[in-house]
Amino acid sequence: MSTAVEIAPVSFTPGAVKELFKLRDQQEIGEDFGLRVGVEGGGCSGMNYILGFDQKKDGDQEHIIEGLKVLMHKAHGMYLMGMQIDFQDGLNARGFTFNNPNAASTCGCGTSFSV
Repeated sequence: MSTAVEIAPVSFTPGAVKELFKLRDQQEIGEDFGLRVGVEGGGCSGMNYILGFDQKKDGDQEHIIEGLKVLMHKAHGMYLMGMQIDFQDGLNARGFTFNNPNAASTCGCGTSFSV
């Protein structure tokens, strides 16, 4: 008997997980919401990352990653598979960063990329 092991499409650093739980608690996000990770057209490199709490929509896949319910439209997986999301809290930069192995180039803002 074989059991399939789900491979999470994205990963989070411990700093990102801590910040996401903190945001969810501060904003009193309900259990019916998950963290949406995705892409949209735009930005200086052609595509922008989407990261925010949202309700499940048609076409979404749901994953539990580091205790977080993560929602991703199945078509976005080809752009995001293997991406690591981090949170920086330094003097020079503060916010979420995206380390995407599928990006051919990224913009200086860190939220825009091309494939």
